[in-house]
Amino acid sequence: MKADEFDKNFDEGSDIQNVLDLSKAKRSMQDQKRVNVDFPAWMIESLDKEASRVGVTRQSIIKIWLAERLEELAANKALQRTNG
Repeated sequence: MKADEFDKNFDEGSDIQNVLDLSKAKRSMQDQKRVNVDFPAWMIESLDKEASRVGVTRQSIIKIWLAERLEELAANKALQRTNG
């Protein structure tokens, strides 16, 4: 299938999954890399309480909070660039 035909089918809402090879599909910037971080005991206790409250693991709450903070920083930086 040519690209223009693929684009047309996609734009029209046609099912295009049958023409895609998803076996090697990857999400960009999603490669995992392991890091070790030491936290004080009080922080671990607070993380565990919040993770339990939300219903996720300690690792997940750390990832969620870090992602939120990094997105916030990126948004602020973009805003500063536009406001010069």
